[in-house]
Amino acid sequence: MSTIQHNVMNDGVKKTSRLESCFAELKQQNRPALVSYLTAGDPDAETSRRLLHGLPKAGVDVIELGMPFSDPMADGPAIQKAALRALENGQTQAKTLEMVRHFREENSTTPIVLMGYYNPIFCYGVERFLTDAAHAGVDGLIVVDLPPEHDEELCTPAAQHGIDFIRLATPTTDAKRLPKVLANASGFIYYVSVAGVTGGSAPTPERLESAVNQLREHTELPIAVGFGIRTAAQAATIGRYSDAVVVGSALVDCIENANTPDEAVEHVHGLVSELAESVRACREVSEDHQF
Repeated sequence: MSTIQHNVMNDGVKKTSRLESCFAELKQQNRPALVSYLTAGDPDAETSRRLLHGLPKAGVDVIELGMPFSDPMADGPAIQKAALRALENGQTQAKTLEMVRHFREENSTTPIVLMGYYNPIFCYGVERFLTDAAHAGVDGLIVVDLPPEHDEELCTPAAQHGIDFIRLATPTTDAKRLPKVLANASGFIYYVSVAGVTGGSAPTPERLESAVNQLREHTELPIAVGFGIRTAAQAATIGRYSDAVVVGSALVDCIENANTPDEAVEHVHGLVSELAESVRACREVSEDHQF
């Protein structure tokens, strides 16, 4: 049996998960979480490992690690290309889980959420995947193409393995649909700020704040906002009213535009540091402007 922390103890009593601990601690600090997305294996296995291991020190609170898939329909061009780079360099589901295992050898606190599509999980074998993911130290899953009507496929078994299943809510999720989306969700709710693919343009802060506040009326889970957030200023604005700010495409762009692996690592961690500094100060700025 792995010594990795699980959400559920052997006697069936639920433990506090890494995600719960993270959000509780940040609530005490009165600041949102910075969530970063990178594709596992992009641009190659070794550089991806360096990128992953350096994220907490650069200021990331929660890591989303993309599981490369050949048909990432919800992702924009940047993340599509990242997935293809990773696959061309031999990244597999097993290697992605191995990355998490190695990360846990030196970091037992930073939550890791695997994000991707159901097909690679199904091909790996659901029960085998969940067992291996739990043993590796995975804390949550975001599976963008598996709706609540199919919770028995993955969501319910994931809970039995102590792995949170994070739901996506979007601007097009209406009041009738929302209860189904939230029913078996855990960890946090990922609010997709744009009705489109990743990397799109950001919506107005006013409209986003209103949407997040409306969502809060229906769930006690933390609410993370992502899609279209690229700059420290945008992250600070959204962090004033959300529980977490998710940045992905901007980091993936750093990898694509780098001339060398060292440059990719430097640029990704540099941008993360800027985002982290901004997110940590965002509510202080907000309070300073209150009269």
